Amino acid sequence: MRVMNSPPEIRCIATDPDAFEDFYREHIEGVQRSIARRVGDPHLAADLTAEVFLAAIDSAAKYRPDRGVPGAWLAGIARNVVAAETRRQARDRATVRRLAGRPLLDADALSRIEERIDAERESRRVHAALASLPRRDRALMELVAVDGLSVTEAAAVLGVKPGTARVRLHRSRARVQSQLALPQEVKP
Repeated sequence: MRVMNSPPEIRCIATDPDAFEDFYREHIEGVQRSIARRVGDPHLAADLTAEVFLAAIDSAAKYRPDRGVPGAWLAGIARNVVAAETRRQARDRATVRRLAGRPLLDADALSRIEERIDAERESRRVHAALASLPRRDRALMELVAVDGLSVTEAAAVLGVKPGTARVRLHRSRARVQSQLALPQEVKP
């Protein structure tokens, strides 16, 4: 087992799973204690502990040993993660207070929203069918159908031959049309 006190190993926790595992095992108890002192909900504590280690992975390349040992570095990350969660919870509470006792939607507003949703049902089906295409084919369809480019122009944008673009566009249109021809799901 490696000793995680040397800076190069801290920096490699983002790229070396074994180094991260050693680092995690060495520091998990300290991070859990730090979080448990500040958070009473065990599920939230587990989530925040995971966030601390994700943040450590993200900032491992910036670790500076001259500013403290790895445990102190993690304590600082834990403090920032808990502070961010505290701010998020405060925003949520403020939102709930602002909305408390206020009707969110009257019957007319709700009816108008339902009408809009019904009116856009077919658009959602088209978007879903387009989303099922591979990225390159979807890009081609969007360049031609939405942006109004010719097939030759779209081919140039995507770096493919015009003949290849025509074949992909034909197949993509057929795939979208077959998806749109499928029966719609009835939602309550």
